[in-house]
Amino acid sequence: MNFLAHIYLSGENDHIKIGNFMADGIHGKNFDEYPIDVQKGIRLHREIDSYTDFHPVFRQSKHRLHERYGHYSGVIMDIFYDHFLAKNFSKYSAIPLEEYVRDFFIVLDENFETLTPRFKKILPVLKEENWFLLYASIEGLTHILYMMDRRTKLRSKMQFSVEELELFYTEFETEFTLFFAEVEEFVKGKMQEMD
Repeated sequence: MNFLAHIYLSGENDHIKIGNFMADGIHGKNFDEYPIDVQKGIRLHREIDSYTDFHPVFRQSKHRLHERYGHYSGVIMDIFYDHFLAKNFSKYSAIPLEEYVRDFFIVLDENFETLTPRFKKILPVLKEENWFLLYASIEGLTHILYMMDRRTKLRSKMQFSVEELELFYTEFETEFTLFFAEVEEFVKGKMQEMD
């Protein structure tokens, strides 16, 4: 699961969204300097990642990519799954994706000092290019994958994975739909445990 899914799965609490959004940049267990709900978001992010990595449907999706992309196949699938969430956002939220994203960027701006240095640095790029909306189209996804590939000095070849997305589009979308229903239930349980 990539940025959009982590934010969406956080529910209505803005601080949980922030923690879940930036958790990849926080290592170890020493994050008690953050507000309590941001800490919950960080823990929730890690729970979602563990659940996703071992889920048989996600693993089935990832397996199609493994031969060509190796350990980057999981990263690519996270981005593919965000594509299907963005594309079908109206099935999951009464709030249109554009409005949802705009509101989240406002939350990030209002809580800028809470963000990690890494996320303070990438926030302007995310906003300028509006990555969350780019997820919804193949063209936008191609751009995101290219930008991700550049971070690996083009070693990952992620930019070419749209070929597999288009080839197995129906299978990937079906798997996403099955998986996402289950991860939503998983997250509900974890949120109750954290209260």
